[in-house]
Amino acid sequence: MLSTEDKRRIVAEHQRNAKDSGGAEVQVALITERIRGLTSHLRQHHKDHATRRGLLMLVGKRRRLLRYLAKENAGRYRDLIAKLGLRR
Repeated sequence: MLSTEDKRRIVAEHQRNAKDSGGAEVQVALITERIRGLTSHLRQHHKDHATRRGLLMLVGKRRRLLRYLAKENAGRYRDLIAKLGLRR
């Protein structure tokens, strides 16, 4: 789980303007942090299949949002994946 302070920090880093709290970039950044947390959890608890299913669902949601962002604005997509360290 992300704390409220972590969510605020991530939103502040990725928002496009002062009122943007749910744009595609913000959503992808929040999902990425949740994915990182679940991945570290699964390294210790490899038999936790409910968490694994949740992780796979989050990965799919992030993939769909990234596909949307790439289709709408390729520059913003490239900036976001570079900032988040995706697509090695």
